[in-house]
Amino acid sequence: MITTSNLTSPTRAPKKPSGTVRLASIDVEWTKNYRIKNGNRPFCYSVVWLDLPASTPAPSDLAHVPFHFTSVYVEDADEQPALVRSAANALRTATNSADLITGHQLCSDLAVLAATADRPQPTIDQARASWKQRNAPAEGDPRYLDTRFDAGHLLTGTSRRLVDVCAELRLDVTQPELRGTSMTALHRRWLTEADTTAREKISVLNLRHSLSTAYVAAHAAGLGHWAPEGLNVNRVLAATTGAWDWLASPTFHTLLGEPCLSATAP
Repeated sequence: MITTSNLTSPTRAPKKPSGTVRLASIDVEWTKNYRIKNGNRPFCYSVVWLDLPASTPAPSDLAHVPFHFTSVYVEDADEQPALVRSAANALRTATNSADLITGHQLCSDLAVLAATADRPQPTIDQARASWKQRNAPAEGDPRYLDTRFDAGHLLTGTSRRLVDVCAELRLDVTQPELRGTSMTALHRRWLTEADTTAREKISVLNLRHSLSTAYVAAHAAGLGHWAPEGLNVNRVLAATTGAWDWLASPTFHTLLGEPCLSATAP
């Protein structure tokens, strides 16, 4: 599997500063086939970590809060069970380290992981149970907050798609990766043609999902905010220098209002 991270030890949680609330955001990408049982197959996931001050007089401005992340992508379809095991380990790490675990319709991601597992995964089963009991978590357990279902107090619109939630809250999550194509097509190009740019586009798309979900969850929990004019999530992603060449491409940098660092990037 291909692991990309800004952590020295990608399988471990970053060191938690004292006096902070830790938020872990998880997002899984999966191919969709509803015509057969367990036809949805995961191939990529990411975890974002945010540490937010617990005792400040006002919520933190998330534009100035650093984040850590780990992204994992299969090299071929046979690695899907290994990806599930890796995701289960990430969930275990989040359970042991985070105060708040979030995702956008996380129940679906967890269900796909559970259905694809080649062996019992108690951590995933426990996460699914904790998600169902998220309004009354057991003492000592992290709280679950699902931004599809638990951020309604911030919204006036009816759509709960992540892109629509972000648009209403003035989070810019423009997705250039999907212009003229689809996630399924990009993933197929990676598997059949070893198209690295296609894989990187999905990895960035997936990390954008995790990061924007983390921001919405922090806002919903009263832990964070951003300026009234909004927050450009792509600008935050661009700061992860060296993670993926796609982030240095001219197409991506048109989203930032800045000159491209590499005029020859794809």
